[in-house]
Amino acid sequence: MEQTLEIVSVNIWQILISLANLTILYLLLKKFLYKPVKAVIEGRKASIAKDYADAESARSAANAARDEYAAKLATAHTEADEIIHEATVMANKRGDKIVAEAHQKADEIVRQGELEASMEKKKAMETIRQDITDVSAAMTEKLLGREMNTADHRSMIDEFLKGVGEGK
Repeated sequence: MEQTLEIVSVNIWQILISLANLTILYLLLKKFLYKPVKAVIEGRKASIAKDYADAESARSAANAARDEYAAKLATAHTEADEIIHEATVMANKRGDKIVAEAHQKADEIVRQGELEASMEKKKAMETIRQDITDVSAAMTEKLLGREMNTADHRSMIDEFLKGVGEGK
């Protein structure tokens, strides 16, 4: 049984040497591994914080650009409305001017027509007067049985026509 006891037995020196090895290994790892790893982790934290700050500034810049775009869009709508209003006013003025010119031309055409009608009426009256003169001269000649000179005949007819014209 002796053999089995040695296997299960506790060797203090062995435990102390293992603890010393563990302590030395811990101190070596702490000195050469913990500080560099901690520095790398701090660098990563700083990098992540910088990325978050950059993202926040980019978001702020995007919001500012969006607000500026919205302001420009509102200004563009206002300018477009103003341009449309000005174009409408100009079109109305031009339409009024065209209508006024058309009325003026129509009035001129009416005046010209009235003048031509008056001239045609005078011409017709003169033609009728001439025809009446010729017919009455022929009748007077037959009635009187003598020939009248043209001046006498004209004066007589003019007096007759004046009397007829005043009777109207």
